[in-house]
Parts: sequence; structure tokens; C-alpha cells
Amino acid sequence: MEKAQQIAQLNDALRQTMTGGKVILTNGVASSSEEVIAAVTQKVRSYNAFDPEDGDDPYGEHDFGAFDHEGTKYYWKIDYYDNTMEYLSEDPEDPAKTNRVLTILLASEY
Repeated sequence: MEKAQQIAQLNDALRQTMTGGKVILTNGVASSSEEVIAAVTQKVRSYNAFDPEDGDDPYGEHDFGAFDHEGTKYYWKIDYYDNTMEYLSEDPEDPAKTNRVLTILLASEY
């Protein structure tokens, strides 16, 4: 399996199950109602609008998405850190060497 496909599978697993890494809601998202948080989280889980031609997934890693919910634009992003959580992972396709962090944020917080 090629590197980008392996990374995409690991990223999809985190995004779809919210396990296998850390999930962070920014202050803007966390301060929303429980109903909005649940709906936004579900949209992240089911996201499948990856399009390299639109610039959403240029490397085929499924590490970013953008969507609207009730007139508000949201982003989600997956970053890769080493086991100390200090530096970026040098090997993001290796789960033993990488901590994945999924951040869900308002586009206005970017």
C-alpha cells in the first residue's frame, strides 16, 4: 500500500470513530449547544467530499475537510505528532510513531 493510502486509512479511522488519537474542539465549537456539537461531529464522521482538484485533499491523506452547518462554516484537520507530542511525526503512516490529533473548529477561528 502506498504511503498516502496508509495515512488516509488511519485518518479515516480516527475521523469516523473518534478513537485512535486525540479529538479537540476549539472554544468556538465547544461553546455551542450539545445539539450543534453532535451534528457537527456527525458531519466530520461522515465527511467524504475529498477532492484533490478543489485543493481539499491534494496529497490524498484525508487530513482536512470543510463544511457548512446551519449557515456556519466549519473545518476539521488532522495533524501528526511524535510520541512526545512536541514535534511533528517523522513517519505519519506508522501508528507506533505517530499521535494523531483531530481538531474541529469554526472557520472564523482559523
